[in-house]
Amino acid sequence: MKSNNFKKFLLIWLGELISSIGGGLTTFGLGVYVFSQTGNATSMVLVTLLGFLPSLILSVPAGVLADKYDRRLLMIIGDGCSGLGIVYILICMLNGGATLLQICIGVFISSVFSSLLEPSFKATITDLLTKEEFSKASGLVSLAGSSKYLFSPIIAGFLLSISSINLLLIIDICTFIFTIIVTAMVRKNIKTKQVKSMDSLFKGFKEGWNAIYSNKGIFMLILVSALITMFMGILQVLIEPMVLSFTDSKTLGIAETVCASGMLVSSIFLGIYGIKKKYVKILSIALALSGISMIGMGILENIVMICFFGMFFFFTLPFANNCLDYLVRTNIPDELQGRSWGLIGFISQLGYVFSYSISGIMADSLGTLTNQGVGRGSAYIIQIAGICLIITALSIPTIKKIKKLEL
Repeated sequence: MKSNNFKKFLLIWLGELISSIGGGLTTFGLGVYVFSQTGNATSMVLVTLLGFLPSLILSVPAGVLADKYDRRLLMIIGDGCSGLGIVYILICMLNGGATLLQICIGVFISSVFSSLLEPSFKATITDLLTKEEFSKASGLVSLAGSSKYLFSPIIAGFLLSISSINLLLIIDICTFIFTIIVTAMVRKNIKTKQVKSMDSLFKGFKEGWNAIYSNKGIFMLILVSALITMFMGILQVLIEPMVLSFTDSKTLGIAETVCASGMLVSSIFLGIYGIKKKYVKILSIALALSGISMIGMGILENIVMICFFGMFFFFTLPFANNCLDYLVRTNIPDELQGRSWGLIGFISQLGYVFSYSISGIMADSLGTLTNQGVGRGSAYIIQIAGICLIITALSIPTIKKIKKLEL
């Protein structure tokens, strides 16, 4: 029975938690390294974009594979092989320092294999748990995802003060090994579902698309999610150059951890109690508060103020993610979860591609135009994105098809 599988979920979740922390160490370290080498936001955003784009493009076929093959095996392959890109960067670092091109190649390789992970992981949750457990699971998944913001920055900032980025890369590689082991343990105790043979990836894509598009509420919610990710993506990539422009990497690491502690509080709350009703209303309120927080973070070059508003921003995210996850998960059949999540991830995260493509250039250009530097340029762009997020959030409850999803 699914109701007896929550312990198995916790084990596989633990693996993803550790992996997320390791990945956060590498992300933080590479960001600081690239900014110290180039001094501009565009180079940092380029690394982020190349690390994200392959995972986005391949998320659709990865979702189809998650319905066709053993989902836990795909997670093992994805986690294991994604470490190859990190190993490549480490080798380059040990040979005298990695160039921007070499870092981009490494994160690109890692992202290609990581694309197998998310659809299989999300579909595995559906395999293991009951509908009543979804909300609690979503809170814990948000906690695992937030760990790269909560634990990784302060650990990375401290380690960079006593060592080099090489140590961060080595630790990340070790976390891949741990995740593979715990996923393999869970896989041995879960019977793989026998699925009907699919003629092609295109057929799987079509089935996933029909599952999403036939429900207009789901489709509109996904389109709104693309706008949300665009605005939040701007904050994600510009917060580091904004802070590094007036302080050091150790302070940045502490600040990011303090900010992310807001997500820890709300994730634990949701993991214990979950959300019972009014998902659309809570989603709208959470996102509007996120936008207000983004505006506050860009007001002054003051680390205390940035931490205050940043903590509030991260506090709201699990509530928004929980509502989005529940509304989608409960309106798609179990047998179509893998390919549907692949398509959902692809469409909703197109906003990241847009924000990653333009935010660095906009921040550098605005900083030059105002003669205030890349830090203030980044702050102004973050504030504009916050205003746009508030407008989008307040429009969600007015869309009737989305409101019907929780009926």
